[in-house]
Amino acid sequence: MKPFVLWLMGPTSGGKTTLAEHFVARWRNANVPVIHYDGDEVRDFFGSAHGFKPEDRMRVVDTLIHLSQKANAAGLNVVVSALTANPEARQQVYSKLDNLVVGYVHCPIEVCAERDPKGLYAQAKAGEIETLIGWNTPYEPPQNPDVVLPTDSTEIEDLFDVADNILRTR
Repeated sequence: MKPFVLWLMGPTSGGKTTLAEHFVARWRNANVPVIHYDGDEVRDFFGSAHGFKPEDRMRVVDTLIHLSQKANAAGLNVVVSALTANPEARQQVYSKLDNLVVGYVHCPIEVCAERDPKGLYAQAKAGEIETLIGWNTPYEPPQNPDVVLPTDSTEIEDLFDVADNILRTR
């Protein structure tokens, strides 16, 4: 398997982190050196320094890119799970990462809102937050992802097999 950075992007509650954690566990069990970086974890680590304004979202993406570059250079494969809804953020990802494979975590917003593990869609529906991409503004799918991972209609094991096959045959 060639070194990779698998960047999973998709709407809030679409299953990005769940997939990333599952994929990483499977690859580690197969002795593939891999690390996971999550957009929410980066945001939580930096606290109020990384809010939800466009420039804050961009800072999170830049941080994820930097961490991914360093880990990949050290011989680790990387899985990133992050919304990455902004076209400028996507362009940064595409232009700055070698070994990049983009996975679009496809899930209808209605399904995401039903899942809603953090209660964000409920808060947006109640007017308590106005920055939920997918609810307050549309989530535009990435153009030409390397792999589409439909979490509303496909079992996680099957999604792993699809992603693993793409990474092994590229």
